[in-house]
Amino acid sequence: MGLVAQLLVGFVAVLHLYILVLEMFLWTRPKGRKVFGLTEEFAEQTKVLAANQGLYNGFLAAGLSWALWQGDNGVATAIFFLSCVVVAGVYGGITAKPKIILIQAMPALLALVAVGVGV
Repeated sequence: MGLVAQLLVGFVAVLHLYILVLEMFLWTRPKGRKVFGLTEEFAEQTKVLAANQGLYNGFLAAGLSWALWQGDNGVATAIFFLSCVVVAGVYGGITAKPKIILIQAMPALLALVAVGVGV
């Protein structure tokens, strides 16, 4: 895996760690409510669901980190987890907010291309 690919995979992993923190720990706090555009009442009612989503984002970050740790042997792992992120980002963009495609799917797609071409 080339340096550009590693940097992009690392960025996507860190992004998903950030999403984990927002969804698991900051969902009901002002920062989390602001990021997701939530009312205090709605955030309280959905905090368990958000924590579950955050956990899944943590698994994506862990998988991408594992791919980086594997070095050149982690290409297939990176492709798998980046593909999962792209699918999740497109689905979220279609079903929740179109902005999710730009925030989640596009960086993963760029990383996927970089991993695929070996840069």
